[in-house]
Amino acid sequence: MSIIKRYRYIPDSEIEAKANNILKRMQETPKYIPKWPLDATRVAEFLGLDVVWDRIPPDAEGQIAARILPLEHLIEINEDILELPKGFEQSTLAHELGHWELHIDQKTAGQFKELIKQGGKGEIDMQPFLCRAVSGQLQKMEWQAQRFASYLLMPHYILEQMAAEHDLTKWSHLYAMQKDLGVTITNLKVRLRQLNWIILPPGDNTIDMSLK
Repeated sequence: MSIIKRYRYIPDSEIEAKANNILKRMQETPKYIPKWPLDATRVAEFLGLDVVWDRIPPDAEGQIAARILPLEHLIEINEDILELPKGFEQSTLAHELGHWELHIDQKTAGQFKELIKQGGKGEIDMQPFLCRAVSGQLQKMEWQAQRFASYLLMPHYILEQMAAEHDLTKWSHLYAMQKDLGVTITNLKVRLRQLNWIILPPGDNTIDMSLK
């Protein structure tokens, strides 16, 4: 038996609903009311997860960005990413939270944890969930987790508020939004394009407005 779910297609609407549901439950909990830029560490704490930054050495299959230890309710982030552009760390943690919500069988993890407490291990697969560049079905799971991170860090209602105060055709305004959201400029561009609010022709830095 495995704590990691088999891949399945998850509609974008379902992924967004899961992220929004967490934000809604946090909003209803005074200690965790969301503020932007959203601190993904607080989201992890709200979900009962510990987060540690540590150096995760590569294995035979290459670099590992992060890993989840489901029975320990622990997310380990490779501290090497701290060398990447600001905002990447929040995106990485939010991405792992996506895996936790979408790909970890939390109910089974709880049952296994109880079984271990009672002294039995049986055929439990306790391998950590590794996050790295992959292909095939695993690549689709990485894509789902990244979508979740995007919805969590940049929910539609927050973007609507910001878009009302900024000119989306100006890079200076996009960078201001990026700073307020605590994400990378690439994260923001992808999200706005996904919403069809901006158009960025390939090889051209001119931003066009879409049918917002």
